[in-house]
Amino acid sequence: MNANCDLKICDFGLARTYEQFMTEYVVTRWYRAPELLLCCDNYGTSIDVWSVGCIFAEILGRKPIFPGTECLNQLKLIINVVGSQQDWDLQFIDNQKARRFIKSLPFSKGTHFSHIYPHANPLAIDLLQRMLVFDPTKRISVSDALLHPYMEGLLEPECNPSENVPVSSLEIDENMEGDMIREMMWEEMLHYLPRA
Repeated sequence: MNANCDLKICDFGLARTYEQFMTEYVVTRWYRAPELLLCCDNYGTSIDVWSVGCIFAEILGRKPIFPGTECLNQLKLIINVVGSQQDWDLQFIDNQKARRFIKSLPFSKGTHFSHIYPHANPLAIDLLQRMLVFDPTKRISVSDALLHPYMEGLLEPECNPSENVPVSSLEIDENMEGDMIREMMWEEMLHYLPRA
Protein backbone atom coordinates (compact mmCIF):
# COMPACT_ATOMS: atom_id res chain seq x y z
CA MET A 1 0.00 0.00 0.00
CA ASN A 2 1.37 3.40 -0.89
CA ALA A 3 0.71 6.92 0.47
CA ASN A 4 -2.32 7.24 -1.84
CA CYS A 5 -3.82 4.09 -0.27
CA ASP A 6 -3.39 2.18 -3.55
CA LEU A 7 -3.30 -1.49 -2.64
CA LYS A 8 -1.58 -4.05 -4.83
CA ILE A 9 -1.60 -7.73 -3.95
CA CYS A 10 0.95 -10.23 -5.16
CA ASP A 11 1.27 -13.86 -4.23
CA PHE A 12 4.91 -14.74 -3.70
CA GLY A 13 3.93 -18.26 -2.69
CA LEU A 14 5.70 -19.76 -5.67
CA ALA A 15 8.69 -17.41 -5.60
CA ARG A 16 12.09 -19.04 -5.45
CA THR A 17 15.59 -17.82 -4.85
CA TYR A 18 18.99 -19.31 -5.45
CA GLU A 19 20.77 -17.40 -2.68
CA GLN A 20 18.99 -19.04 0.23
CA PHE A 21 16.75 -21.98 0.94
CA MET A 22 13.04 -21.25 0.84
CA THR A 23 10.32 -23.70 1.74
CA GLU A 24 7.77 -24.65 -0.88
CA TYR A 25 4.92 -23.52 1.35
CA VAL A 26 5.16 -19.99 2.65
CA VAL A 27 3.01 -17.70 4.78
CA THR A 28 0.55 -16.88 2.01
CA ARG A 29 -1.46 -19.71 3.59
CA TRP A 30 -2.54 -17.13 6.18
CA TYR A 31 -4.38 -15.19 3.49
CA ARG A 32 -5.93 -18.11 1.60
CA ALA A 33 -9.69 -18.33 1.37
CA PRO A 34 -11.44 -21.39 2.86
CA GLU A 35 -12.43 -22.64 -0.59
CA LEU A 36 -8.75 -22.89 -1.54
CA LEU A 37 -7.78 -24.56 1.73
CA LEU A 38 -10.62 -27.04 1.18
CA CYS A 39 -9.42 -27.86 -2.36
CA CYS A 40 -12.64 -26.75 -4.03
CA ASP A 41 -12.61 -27.00 -7.80
CA ASN A 42 -14.77 -23.92 -8.38
CA TYR A 43 -13.79 -20.55 -7.03
CA GLY A 44 -13.80 -16.97 -8.22
CA THR A 45 -12.83 -13.43 -7.33
CA SER A 46 -14.17 -13.90 -3.80
CA ILE A 47 -10.83 -15.53 -2.93
CA ASP A 48 -9.23 -12.11 -3.42
CA VAL A 49 -11.87 -10.47 -1.21
CA TRP A 50 -10.94 -12.95 1.54
CA SER A 51 -7.23 -12.17 1.12
CA VAL A 52 -7.83 -8.43 1.26
CA GLY A 53 -10.00 -9.01 4.34
CA CYS A 54 -7.11 -10.82 6.02
CA ILE A 55 -4.77 -7.95 5.14
CA PHE A 56 -7.33 -5.44 6.41
CA ALA A 57 -7.62 -7.37 9.69
CA GLU A 58 -3.83 -7.36 9.98
CA ILE A 59 -3.81 -3.58 9.53
CA LEU A 60 -6.48 -3.19 12.22
CA GLY A 61 -4.76 -5.51 14.70
CA ARG A 62 -1.10 -5.15 13.70
CA LYS A 63 -0.73 -8.92 13.41
CA PRO A 64 -2.09 -11.70 11.17
CA ILE A 65 -5.59 -12.83 12.06
CA PHE A 66 -5.16 -16.46 10.94
CA PRO A 67 -1.47 -17.46 11.39
CA GLY A 68 -1.96 -21.17 10.73
CA THR A 69 0.96 -23.56 10.96
CA GLU A 70 -0.46 -25.85 8.28
CA CYS A 71 -3.65 -26.23 6.24
CA LEU A 72 -5.83 -28.03 8.82
CA ASN A 73 -4.67 -25.71 11.60
CA GLN A 74 -5.47 -22.76 9.33
CA LEU A 75 -9.05 -23.98 8.90
CA LYS A 76 -9.43 -24.47 12.66
CA LEU A 77 -8.25 -20.90 13.31
CA ILE A 78 -10.75 -19.58 10.76
CA ILE A 79 -13.65 -21.53 12.31
CA ASN A 80 -12.66 -20.32 15.79
CA VAL A 81 -13.16 -16.74 14.61
CA VAL A 82 -16.01 -16.94 12.07
CA GLY A 83 -17.81 -19.73 13.94
CA SER A 84 -19.07 -23.16 13.00
CA GLN A 85 -21.00 -23.25 9.76
CA GLN A 86 -24.50 -24.51 9.07
CA ASP A 87 -24.98 -27.21 6.42
CA TRP A 88 -26.26 -24.65 3.89
CA ASP A 89 -23.06 -22.64 4.34
CA LEU A 90 -21.00 -25.68 3.35
CA GLN A 91 -22.73 -26.35 0.03
CA PHE A 92 -19.85 -24.75 -1.89
CA ILE A 93 -17.46 -27.47 -0.68
CA ASP A 94 -17.41 -30.03 -3.49
CA ASN A 95 -14.88 -32.29 -1.75
CA GLN A 96 -16.83 -34.61 0.57
CA LYS A 97 -13.77 -35.40 2.72
CA ALA A 98 -13.17 -31.68 3.27
CA ARG A 99 -16.83 -31.13 4.15
CA ARG A 100 -16.68 -33.97 6.69
CA PHE A 101 -13.54 -32.42 8.22
CA ILE A 102 -15.24 -29.03 8.70
CA LYS A 103 -18.29 -30.73 10.23
CA SER A 104 -16.04 -32.73 12.59
CA LEU A 105 -14.49 -29.64 14.16
CA PRO A 106 -15.64 -28.76 17.69
CA PHE A 107 -18.51 -26.28 17.77
CA SER A 108 -17.46 -22.64 17.87
CA LYS A 109 -19.85 -19.72 18.16
CA GLY A 110 -17.05 -17.55 16.78
CA THR A 111 -15.76 -14.21 17.96
CA HIS A 112 -17.22 -10.96 16.73
CA PHE A 113 -14.59 -8.78 15.11
CA SER A 114 -15.50 -5.90 17.44
CA HIS A 115 -14.12 -8.01 20.31
CA ILE A 116 -10.92 -8.78 18.42
CA TYR A 117 -10.48 -5.13 17.35
CA PRO A 118 -12.21 -3.10 20.09
CA HIS A 119 -10.73 0.22 18.98
CA ALA A 120 -11.58 -0.13 15.29
CA ASN A 121 -14.13 2.07 13.54
CA PRO A 122 -17.54 0.28 13.56
CA LEU A 123 -17.72 0.74 9.77
CA ALA A 124 -14.33 -0.98 9.43
CA ILE A 125 -15.67 -3.88 11.52
CA ASP A 126 -18.77 -4.09 9.34
CA LEU A 127 -16.70 -4.21 6.15
CA LEU A 128 -14.36 -6.82 7.64
CA GLN A 129 -17.35 -8.90 8.76
CA ARG A 130 -18.60 -8.92 5.15
CA MET A 131 -15.20 -9.78 3.67
CA LEU A 132 -14.33 -12.68 5.96
CA VAL A 133 -17.42 -14.78 5.35
CA PHE A 134 -16.71 -18.52 5.17
CA ASP A 135 -19.16 -19.21 2.34
CA PRO A 136 -17.76 -17.45 -0.76
CA THR A 137 -21.24 -17.09 -2.27
CA LYS A 138 -22.19 -14.85 0.69
CA ARG A 139 -18.96 -12.83 0.77
CA ILE A 140 -19.17 -9.17 -0.25
CA SER A 141 -18.24 -8.50 -3.89
CA VAL A 142 -15.38 -6.23 -4.88
CA SER A 143 -17.80 -3.63 -6.25
CA ASP A 144 -19.92 -3.64 -3.11
CA ALA A 145 -16.83 -3.46 -0.91
CA LEU A 146 -15.66 -0.37 -2.81
CA LEU A 147 -19.10 1.19 -2.28
CA HIS A 148 -19.15 0.35 1.45
CA PRO A 149 -19.55 3.45 3.69
CA TYR A 150 -16.11 2.82 5.24
CA MET A 151 -14.58 3.40 1.79
CA GLU A 152 -16.50 6.65 1.22
CA GLY A 153 -14.38 9.28 -0.45
CA LEU A 154 -11.75 6.79 -1.64
CA LEU A 155 -13.46 5.35 -4.71
CA GLU A 156 -12.52 6.87 -8.03
CA PRO A 157 -14.92 5.23 -10.54
CA GLU A 158 -12.86 6.29 -13.56
CA CYS A 159 -9.85 4.43 -12.15
CA ASN A 160 -11.73 1.26 -11.26
CA PRO A 161 -12.89 -0.84 -14.22
CA SER A 162 -15.99 -2.96 -13.77
CA GLU A 163 -15.39 -6.38 -12.28
CA ASN A 164 -17.76 -7.83 -14.87
CA VAL A 165 -15.39 -7.20 -17.76
CA PRO A 166 -14.58 -10.61 -19.24
CA VAL A 167 -10.89 -11.42 -19.19
CA SER A 168 -9.59 -13.84 -21.77
CA SER A 169 -6.81 -16.11 -20.70
CA LEU A 170 -3.44 -15.86 -22.38
CA GLU A 171 -2.30 -18.96 -24.15
CA ILE A 172 1.30 -19.20 -23.00
CA ASP A 173 3.56 -21.92 -24.27
CA GLU A 174 6.27 -23.01 -21.82
CA ASN A 175 8.86 -22.48 -24.54
CA MET A 176 7.93 -18.83 -25.21
CA GLU A 177 10.56 -16.20 -24.58
CA GLY A 178 10.01 -13.69 -21.76
CA ASP A 179 9.82 -10.77 -24.20
CA MET A 180 6.98 -12.46 -26.09
CA ILE A 181 5.04 -13.11 -22.88
CA ARG A 182 5.49 -9.49 -21.75
CA GLU A 183 4.29 -8.27 -25.16
CA MET A 184 1.18 -10.47 -24.97
CA MET A 185 0.42 -9.22 -21.47
CA TRP A 186 0.84 -5.60 -22.58
CA GLU A 187 -1.56 -6.12 -25.49
CA GLU A 188 -4.09 -7.72 -23.15
CA MET A 189 -3.88 -4.75 -20.76
CA LEU A 190 -4.31 -2.28 -23.60
CA HIS A 191 -7.43 -4.13 -24.69
CA TYR A 192 -9.10 -3.38 -21.32
CA LEU A 193 -7.35 -0.10 -20.48
CA PRO A 194 -6.58 1.58 -23.83
CA ARG A 195 -5.43 4.82 -22.20
CA ALA A 196 -2.54 2.98 -20.55
